Amino acid sequence: MEMEVKEGLDVVSKAPANMAASSPATIDADKPMEEVAQEPDFSTLSKKELVDILKELVRGADFKKADNSLREIRNQFDEIQDKEKSDALKRFIELGGSPDDFEYRHDALDISFEANFKILRNKRTEHFRSLEELKNDNHRKKNTLLDELRSLVDGEDTKHSFEKFKGIQRQWKEIGTVPLAHLRQLWANYHALVDRFYDNRNIYFELKELDRKKNLEAKLELCQRAESLATVDKINVAIRELNELHEDYRHVGPVEREEKEIVWERFKKASDAVYERRDEAVSQLQAELAKNLALKDQIVASVTELSNFQSDRIKEWNQKTADILAIQKDWGSVGTVARSKSKEINKRFWSAFKLFFANKGHFFEKLDQSRLENLAKKKELVVLAEALKINQDWEKTSNELKALQIKWREIGPAPDKHREKIYKEFKGACDFFFEQRRLKIEEADQEQSDNLAKKKAICVELEVIINEKDGSLEKLKELQRSFHAIGFVPRDAVDVKSRFSSLFQKALASLEQVSQEEKDQAMLEIQLENLKTDPDAVFKIQQKEQGLRKRIQKEENDLAILKNNLEFFGRSKNASKVKAEFGEKVSAAETMLSQLKQQLKQLRAATR
Repeated sequence: MEMEVKEGLDVVSKAPANMAASSPATIDADKPMEEVAQEPDFSTLSKKELVDILKELVRGADFKKADNSLREIRNQFDEIQDKEKSDALKRFIELGGSPDDFEYRHDALDISFEANFKILRNKRTEHFRSLEELKNDNHRKKNTLLDELRSLVDGEDTKHSFEKFKGIQRQWKEIGTVPLAHLRQLWANYHALVDRFYDNRNIYFELKELDRKKNLEAKLELCQRAESLATVDKINVAIRELNELHEDYRHVGPVEREEKEIVWERFKKASDAVYERRDEAVSQLQAELAKNLALKDQIVASVTELSNFQSDRIKEWNQKTADILAIQKDWGSVGTVARSKSKEINKRFWSAFKLFFANKGHFFEKLDQSRLENLAKKKELVVLAEALKINQDWEKTSNELKALQIKWREIGPAPDKHREKIYKEFKGACDFFFEQRRLKIEEADQEQSDNLAKKKAICVELEVIINEKDGSLEKLKELQRSFHAIGFVPRDAVDVKSRFSSLFQKALASLEQVSQEEKDQAMLEIQLENLKTDPDAVFKIQQKEQGLRKRIQKEENDLAILKNNLEFFGRSKNASKVKAEFGEKVSAAETMLSQLKQQLKQLRAATR
């Protein structure tokens, strides 16, 4: 066996074109492309979608695909599950629970995932174990064929030897792959024994030459097929077919030594052309993936900026939501990136994307809580409005209800499902009161119109007294009392009061038999009555009182000065005339001061 391996290797070293050295044991059409190919983006999938994919893999038989995806699916599912556990623990603690008492309960998706994951893992393990057993069995079979071929080469030549040799070749080709560790040694032994068989059997030289011519024709055909792959559009398809051609080339027997290197160089040249196309496609794909990565980096920067957005306005949140959804659309329009970068860039994007909506969710949670609080406040206002709506203290209740309406507007919105109902209740209570007040005002308006007619009639009586100069102080006071006893008049007819005052003064002036003091007293009384019935009575009475006090103070000061001057002139000679004049002024000032104090006394009495 050792001699056969060494001999076979010697042949390889002497003839580089020999398939055992120059033809690759296995050319993987997909391996270079896999370095940049994009796997499914599991980071965007939900638990249910991951379970569905796992079930599909369990039903399928592509264990290579399953092997590539299994770890990514496991990692993404664990990440989602960890997030759910963290959220559940947080809610448990917020509700008053202790972290030591927390127990996470798996849902149906968790159970289904674990069951299917275990099934797929077992099937995958069994599949690859079966493949390994098959390769080991093929290794044993080929070693058995090598023993048969060695016995044939070392044995006595017979007429059936060549037929038996060709049978061994057919069986060798039919046997499948063997473990990679034994592949080169097996082929080296095989080719060494084949060469020894042909070299040791000159009797079958013509058959050997004929066989090698057939082998040359077969290899030339494989060269043509390899050259035609240059026009295949899909490079992966071309690589896959080239792998098959290399496998066929390896199993074709030897050709003449002078043709061996020539045909192999032709086949290799056609293969290299396909590989160059593959390398060019890989370079283009890598450039495109790098460009896509740069674009996605920019998009991640934009969505990261939005992930920290905060506001207390719904309109602004809605605007930013539209912005981030537009960014998501841009993200989806960008092509794939290299597998080594895919998970990290996807995690950055979706983490920022989810953070934005988590912040938005927190905002609306607070908003919902605030609206519930607003609802409670508005319900309190409804209760107050319902209690006030039957109150007939129109002015006071009107002001109170208006104050409630201001508070209502100051309170923020209630939840949508309660907003219209609670508003109707509040508005209904307010409308009921103001409708009752309106009806009452209409009655009051009619009463005020009647009052106006009565007051106008009194004014007419005063005009008669003035014209006929036939009246008495008692009559005027009676008319005054009657005028003020009559209730309110319409707002646009308040000048009837000034008309009455003017006519009253004229009528009072026409009473010749009444002293001026009595007239002044009567005028003061009417002024006081006017003040008491004025809407701003308190303010105007205060003003009147302050005015009287100022005049009294002034008169007292003036009287003091006059008295002081009178004493001065009293000590001088020839001042009797001046003294008399100042005496009259003192007397007048004392009279005025007495009248003003009397008026102040009456004012106080009237306002008690």
